[in-house]
Amino acid sequence: MSKILLNLVVIRSNNIDKSAAFYQLLGMSFVKHQHGKGLEHFASEIGCITFEIYPLVTEAESISTIRLGFQVTSLEAAVSELKKYGASIISAPANSPWGWRAVVSDPDGNRVELTEI
Repeated sequence: MSKILLNLVVIRSNNIDKSAAFYQLLGMSFVKHQHGKGLEHFASEIGCITFEIYPLVTEAESISTIRLGFQVTSLEAAVSELKKYGASIISAPANSPWGWRAVVSDPDGNRVELTEI
């Protein structure tokens, strides 16, 4: 079997500006992109992975929630900043089999797992 690497994650959002602000608190930097006549969206490069936030196309379009995971330098600092932003803390920082970990909810209800490097 050949080696496989993740290179793209795309999420949909009701408010791409609010979602980009949420993920910027984790240290991501975003630029607005538009490919041809496609939708304007935010993109961030994380190592070899492109993380994109696209708007929902219609109000009837549902968001399929996903779970994302990020390693952060300081879990306490990240959770503190997200709390100031008004993020929902699903699981406060605690020891787990995966290390020092917390789970928060982004503006669209996606669960975001944070572990300390």
